[in-house]
Amino acid sequence: MSVPGFEAAVAAARESLSQGGVPIGAALVRGGEVVAVGHNERVQQGDPIAHGEMSALRAAGRQRSYRDTVMYTTLAPCAMCTGAILQFKIPRVVVGEDRTFPGEIGLLRSRGVEVEVLDDPRCAQMMAEFQRDHPEVWAEDIAE
Repeated sequence: MSVPGFEAAVAAARESLSQGGVPIGAALVRGGEVVAVGHNERVQQGDPIAHGEMSALRAAGRQRSYRDTVMYTTLAPCAMCTGAILQFKIPRVVVGEDRTFPGEIGLLRSRGVEVEVLDDPRCAQMMAEFQRDHPEVWAEDIAE
């Protein structure tokens, strides 16, 4: 079964990779409809906080509330993106994979966010290859 929000996030990750960026995509969904899509643009824009989830939130613009949305993301959210999810009280996050980067899934869950990890092989392969081929860019992305 194909989930439009998740597939939009995967397509965004591929787009970022095609632009020479980190292959992480995200989509914000409300009522089964994609509100906004974003991808990691840190390399492309020279913006250290332009992670996938942050870019999706920026693309969504101002929202009266996020409490009825779902964030789809290809990789477990980092501390910064987790903070944004918590700040805006997004109640559910669907994660493509957490093998290549565990992120802050435990923190999200501890704060009452429902987190589903799909363990999607496309996402894991894309990130593993990127981490192998561009270790310095990946280390910069996660402040290592």
